Amino acid sequence: METETLALAQEIDFSMWALFARATLTVKLVMLMLLIASFWSWSIIIQKFTSYRAARREAAAFDRAFWSGNPLDELFEQIGADPDGRSERVFASGMVEWRRSHRTDGGLIPGATSRIDRSMDVAIAKEAESLQKGLPVLATVGSTAPFVGLFGTVWGIMHAFIEIAAQQNTNLAVVAPGIAEALLATGLGLLAAIPAVIFYNKFSADSDRIISGYEAFADEFSTLLSRQLDA
Repeated sequence: METETLALAQEIDFSMWALFARATLTVKLVMLMLLIASFWSWSIIIQKFTSYRAARREAAAFDRAFWSGNPLDELFEQIGADPDGRSERVFASGMVEWRRSHRTDGGLIPGATSRIDRSMDVAIAKEAESLQKGLPVLATVGSTAPFVGLFGTVWGIMHAFIEIAAQQNTNLAVVAPGIAEALLATGLGLLAAIPAVIFYNKFSADSDRIISGYEAFADEFSTLLSRQLDA
């Protein structure tokens, strides 16, 4: 009897597609949801890798240009009022307000320093929002995917037990397929959640470092402008 049961179990197809095809509609929907969440997470991960690398490269190039000793007005003329780089946009926002703060006679409108600081703060906030876009999706997938997968597993095991009771047969050939299909949902949930959590933590730290660099530059730029005002 045991030999026949093992032989029947070996004939069952336990491939990923076969497990998905045999699953109930509810478990199939859970698996599809988790696969979509996983692909969505990986698309965000790849996009963030590219954008953060470009932001670090652009910031390094701009720092070299800013501290090269050339006049700031000349640097502003080169990059324009609406540049492509993130660091350049922070600098341009300060320079635009600096120029707007000059009267026609060449004097400065009172409160220029505070207005320049606020202008750069707004620019930094916009860049921070752009850098962190998509991270809440990774956080949501990382926190909810295991529970969604667990729901699919619980539902699948419940259905498997119902079939066992209906057939009044507890041999391996009857029990194994249902349990395997149910556990696949948990596996997919972990497959979606683990990369999402890891890269969410990494990108959160990376974005904080990049934004801190923008804030440090804004402070240094304000200091330079303050020196010119005092002079």
